[in-house]
Amino acid sequence: MKNWLHYTLCGLDNVWLANGYQTKDTKYGRAISVFDTEGLHHLLAMALINKTGLLNGKEFRFLRVQLGLSQQRLGGFLGGLSENAVSLWERKNTVPAIYDHWLRLMVIAKFSGDTKVADAIERIHTVEKLIHQDYVVKGLDAQRRVEVVKDSESALMSD
Repeated sequence: MKNWLHYTLCGLDNVWLANGYQTKDTKYGRAISVFDTEGLHHLLAMALINKTGLLNGKEFRFLRVQLGLSQQRLGGFLGGLSENAVSLWERKNTVPAIYDHWLRLMVIAKFSGDTKVADAIERIHTVEKLIHQDYVVKGLDAQRRVEVVKDSESALMSD
């Protein structure tokens, strides 16, 4: 393990890379570049869903992040649980078995291309985006209409 890289950027404490990375000395110090982090994270996720025993908090968080879900969105997806509940599981390593299993199933479905689960997760992302949209009302009286403010216009509204 002397020459292995302790890879903690993924949020897991127990990952070491024997290869698949490059080190370079710069004028600012040693720089490390990890190759194909997306593929690496996919591989780590598959190892976690196949592990025996319950996930610990960091493993649960890693899989949640692989799904692209916030604590709030995952809580909602799991039946209206609070963001605080999910946060507590991740911080205190107290993930209930049923939610451990649900998260593993969601990751399996996403990575295997199960369109129903993948579509549900994509819908959560879309709803998240829509929740934070700005609207502008244009026109007068019976001619009024509501339009979604484009991202480029949104910056102008705050000025």
